Amino acid sequence: MDIILVSDRFDQARSFRLSKPQIFFLCLLFLSLVLSLSVLLNYFSLRYAVEHRSPYLQSLLVAVQEEQTKRTQSYLRESLNTMAARVGEMQARLLLLDTLGERLGKLAGLDPKEFVFEQTPARGGPSPERKAKPLSFTELNEQLDTLAGDLDDRSDKLGALESRLFLDYAKQQFMPTSLPVENKWFSSNFGWRIDPFTGFRTFHEGIDFVSRAGRPIRAAGAGVVVYSGSHPQYGNMVEVDHGNGLVTRYAHASSLDVKVGDVVVIGQKIAEVGSTGRSTGPHLHFEVRVRGVAVNPKKYLQKNSRTPRLASR
Repeated sequence: MDIILVSDRFDQARSFRLSKPQIFFLCLLFLSLVLSLSVLLNYFSLRYAVEHRSPYLQSLLVAVQEEQTKRTQSYLRESLNTMAARVGEMQARLLLLDTLGERLGKLAGLDPKEFVFEQTPARGGPSPERKAKPLSFTELNEQLDTLAGDLDDRSDKLGALESRLFLDYAKQQFMPTSLPVENKWFSSNFGWRIDPFTGFRTFHEGIDFVSRAGRPIRAAGAGVVVYSGSHPQYGNMVEVDHGNGLVTRYAHASSLDVKVGDVVVIGQKIAEVGSTGRSTGPHLHFEVRVRGVAVNPKKYLQKNSRTPRLASR
């Protein structure tokens, strides 16, 4: 690039030749000067506006602050709404666990006074020596995630435990562990005795409970009635099948309240005490048979911790 200078002070025109690097350097220098002047102008303008409290600058700062505040409030509101929804879900899960805990307590036979599920467990302790630090939103979300996972895990485990306990409870309901009459005294035990009619030593296949005529006879366990009628030896008799070859027999009743095919629950009235059949007076002859073989009823009646221990007079 050629530059020609013409002036009255020069005898002749002077020319200069600029190379491409020189031209690039001159352009860069010009741009730097322009940018420097722009920065200086903005700096002095802002300084002047700040020192003299320019209304335009103040309105601009207020607008920026309001926009930032709106964004912060929107973020906090969304975060709080999300956390509130998660807290609501965990409250519902806790209510479900409380209900499940009450059912488990009943199935396990726990004292309801020891486990009050609707009350918050008591906590306490000395003041911490280290300085307390508030939780951040990130840490709070992590705690909520951990708590939600723990709730799901506990719910699954308690559900499995409830199923197992309910199955055990159902099995216990079918076991003849409840006293068939209110009176726990008996006149004849299971085993060898002197027969009251012949005076010979014979084997007694049940227990004779002493009771007044007309008192209720109740099912010792849940099951299905397989016999209900008169028998030449046992008089009016009821037999209840509890499954797995286990049958209970209630003899010498004055009247029968069930018929063959009826499903009875533990403690249900099935007959009334009497003295029918081969009997010397009002009492209940109670037998437990396993696959047709008589066994000692006390082994079953004393399995229930709430059943009083049997004792002869």
